[in-house]
Amino acid sequence: MSAQRTGPSLPQSRGVLSAGVTHYLRGDGALPDPGAAGTAEPYGEDLQLALYVCYELHYRGFAGVRPELEWDPPLLAVRAALEDRFLTALRRDTPVASGLDEVLDGLLVEPVHGSGVSWFLQERGELRHLRDYAMQRSLYHLKEADPHAWVLPRLSGRAKAGMAAIEYDEFGAGRADRVHARLFADLMTDLGLDTTYGRYLDDGRASMLALVNLMSMFGLHRRLRGALVGHFAAVEITSSPASRRLAHAMKRTGAGPAAEFFYTEHVEADAVHEQVVRRDVIGGLLDDEPALADDVAFGVGATSFLEDRLGDRLLADWRS
Repeated sequence: MSAQRTGPSLPQSRGVLSAGVTHYLRGDGALPDPGAAGTAEPYGEDLQLALYVCYELHYRGFAGVRPELEWDPPLLAVRAALEDRFLTALRRDTPVASGLDEVLDGLLVEPVHGSGVSWFLQERGELRHLRDYAMQRSLYHLKEADPHAWVLPRLSGRAKAGMAAIEYDEFGAGRADRVHARLFADLMTDLGLDTTYGRYLDDGRASMLALVNLMSMFGLHRRLRGALVGHFAAVEITSSPASRRLAHAMKRTGAGPAAEFFYTEHVEADAVHEQVVRRDVIGGLLDDEPALADDVAFGVGATSFLEDRLGDRLLADWRS
C-alpha cells in the first residue's frame, strides 16, 4: 500500500526513542529496542513524543506514512514498552485515593483564590500567553472527544447512554459548525494561529503530550476503561469554572468573539455534563462493574497529577 498523502508531517525527534520511531515510519531506519524504554524518563520529551507518534497512527496518521503501520507488530511491541514505562510511573506517582466519592467531591472544591493557569490567564495573561496556551491545547482540542469515543463499545446500559449523550454534544449535536474541535479552530483563528491539524506538535511540551497520551492509552485498552471514565469525569467536573476564567481572559485581552465563545460554550455544556458523568456514566459503570471503582479513582488522580505538571511548566515558562 502506498504512503498516506494527507495528515500532519512527522515531528522532529527529541531523542533515541522518538528518532527510531519516526525513522521507522518514514522507512529509512530501524525501530529502537523496546528495552530502551525501561530506562527512559517516563514523563520526558523523548518517551512522550515517541508514544504520541505511535498513538497518532490511530487518529489521522502522518503524511508519507503507510496506513497499515497502524497495526505493525514490531511497532506495537515498542509502543507496549513505552506504555508500560508511562503507566508504571503514573501508578507510582498518583496519590492513593481514600474513596471514589471523596475523590469526586474534591474536584468540586474551588479555592477562594487559585494559583493555576486559568487564574493566571484571567488576571494577568497577555495575548502571547493565550496563544501559547492554545498551541499546547490544540494537540487535544483539535480532536476533542475522539479518545473518549473508544470507551463506548466497552460500556453498556446507563453508562453507555450517558457517555453517548455527552459525546453527541461534544461532536456538535448533528451540526458540523458546533463540533467542539471546530469551535477550537475558530478560537485559534481569532488568536492568529494556524488551525492545521498537528501543526504545533513540534511546539508541544512533554507535559502536554503526556496528557493527550493518557487519554489515548486509557481509550485504546479495554482493561483501562474505568480509568478513562475517571479521566473523563475529572475533565468534565473541573471544566466549567476553569472555562469561565478563560472566557474572561479572552474577553479582557480582546482575543475575539470565537475565542471567548469556545469557553462560554464549555461553561454551560460542562455544567450539565458533570451531573450526567457522575450520575449515569460512573454510576452506571459501577452498578455493572463495582470492582472498577479504584480504576475510576486512579483515572481522576492521574489526570489531576498530569494537569498540575503542565500547569507548573507553563507558569514557570511564562514567569521567566
